[in-house]
Amino acid sequence: MLSALMNFLNACLWPTRSDHHHHHQDGDGGRQDGLLWFRDSGHHVFGDFSMAVVQANNLLEDQSQLESGSLSSSSSSAPPYGTFLGVYDGHGGPETSRFINHHLFLHLKRFAAEQECMSADVIKKAFQATEEGFLSLVSNRFQTTPQLATVGSCCLVCVISDGTLYVANAGDSRAVLGQLFKSTAAAGDVHATQLSAEHNASIESVRRELQALHPDHPDIVLLKHNVWRVKGIIQVSRSIGDVYLKRSEFNREPLYAKFRLRAPFSRPLLSAEPSITVHTLQPHDQFIICASDGLWEHMSNQEAVEIVHTHPRNGIAKRLVKMALKEAAKKREMRYSDLKKIDRGVRRHFHDDITVIVVFFNTSLVVSRARGPAVSVRGAGVNLPHNSLAPCTTAGAS
Repeated sequence: MLSALMNFLNACLWPTRSDHHHHHQDGDGGRQDGLLWFRDSGHHVFGDFSMAVVQANNLLEDQSQLESGSLSSSSSSAPPYGTFLGVYDGHGGPETSRFINHHLFLHLKRFAAEQECMSADVIKKAFQATEEGFLSLVSNRFQTTPQLATVGSCCLVCVISDGTLYVANAGDSRAVLGQLFKSTAAAGDVHATQLSAEHNASIESVRRELQALHPDHPDIVLLKHNVWRVKGIIQVSRSIGDVYLKRSEFNREPLYAKFRLRAPFSRPLLSAEPSITVHTLQPHDQFIICASDGLWEHMSNQEAVEIVHTHPRNGIAKRLVKMALKEAAKKREMRYSDLKKIDRGVRRHFHDDITVIVVFFNTSLVVSRARGPAVSVRGAGVNLPHNSLAPCTTAGAS
């Protein structure tokens, strides 16, 4: 049965691009190997980092970035300084996650310049400005491109500045801190602490929150095909975009009928407001893993931090991605080598786009407020040839 499935997939999807298994390097120092992009190692102002992205969708819906250096658009003598991480897990298409990748960090720098510091309020305002910018884009294009109203993205942001770690999240991506306490260091034990709150209808507290916010909508959460979804449509309760579930004026023609809700709504069914955690970095804080839910579907927080702790830093994000892919193959009773042969599009039936950023903390640099050269890296995927149609359609969004 499995061999027949593989023969079908290979016959339909065998890559025609000559570069499918070709390694090439991009301008950010990252490398592309088939559907896997990776930057094995780099230096941010407070230590080392590693990034990796594997594409499953026809168009990569995950976007990501690491920015290190000045966190302000001001040229003042003492602007906020540090490292910014962003993981943007799109759904319904890549447009929202790409928009966030181009705008959120710029908004953050602008608000940091106004307040002359980094703060939870600066980050919250950057989320709000990004949401408003995408809403404006949808409004301007609604008559010609109404489906843009149905595209959205989870948004996970981590900022390290002045000895403080800020974690802001809207959606179900996750940030996990790896901690090594002296009392357990001899045994080599590393402890996982999740710093991000998740907003997914599969979580009972999220369903209760939605029901409390929308007492006039008894169907605000529905169980469909054993999956809890908001209005039976979408799993996440907070996101950037998805404006057809936030503004009723975008839940009408010319939007396709399959997206339109029967019952009217007067207040947004989804929110773009992030949950924010502020953590003072301590010597036992070793690293943080920021990843889209594609990783966490296949490993626990503790498994992830143990992999990072027990393996070399170089290529550690790629190692986490490959471990997740091997687990995805195992669940489908496949070999990892066979999974790698399946091209984007149909690959989505086996796993999601997966983005992983691992950032290590050098305590002496964090405390000394050291300043190094600016760094800017963005995760990448396979680009479609100009004016060509994708070979396969993407699977349903989360």
